[in-house]
Amino acid sequence: MRALLRWTRNALLAAVAFVILYQVWVFAHVLWWIDHNPSSTAFMAAGLERQQAKNPDAELRHRWVPYDRISIHLKRAIVAAEDAKFLDHEGFDVEGIEAAVRKNLKKGRLVAGGSTISQQLAKNLFLSGERSFIRKGQEAIITLMIETAWSKRRILEVYLNVIEWGNGIYGAEAAARRYYRTSAASLNRDQAARLAAMVPNPRWYENHRSSRAYQKRVATIKRYMGYARVPQ
Repeated sequence: MRALLRWTRNALLAAVAFVILYQVWVFAHVLWWIDHNPSSTAFMAAGLERQQAKNPDAELRHRWVPYDRISIHLKRAIVAAEDAKFLDHEGFDVEGIEAAVRKNLKKGRLVAGGSTISQQLAKNLFLSGERSFIRKGQEAIITLMIETAWSKRRILEVYLNVIEWGNGIYGAEAAARRYYRTSAASLNRDQAARLAAMVPNPRWYENHRSSRAYQKRVATIKRYMGYARVPQ
């Protein structure tokens, strides 16, 4: 019995130590990325693995561009579409979370997250796309780290450079080249709204941009993007 208790205690201590070390590892990356650009993310690694399962020679399309070389239209469209309160909250939209909780309770499972741009970025950088309460908890911890260490400008800059915009397409520059044969800096209002509308399900929208749901979303984003406030 004593041996079992000792084994259980040691296992718990090892688990706690692992969790603490992981948080330290994550925070070290967050601090490094204050002024160094991430070359890859958890979502990019998963995307590359998915692509190479079909074609071993597949490569991701991704090119980093600084904040000043991304169209103001895209910045406003993304904020309008994904997180209208981006400049006002500290990582979490309480009203959005409450609405998501109500929806999850109604469905009896985790179907909505009420995620802000900061939360989405935390997930993209470090986590998987699975839906679970444990992952949401870790996402919240990373979000706090990011919001504490980075400016809102840096958060939006990294977000626009790493999010997925189709199969193997990551970041605003690759998306602008893929869909409009232009640079991220040159995107106009209509193009920006159309790219922002793809963000919730980019791999599906890549080939379904004529769908009624997509067109409706584009129109909604256009209606509100002029009111979106973004970091200077």
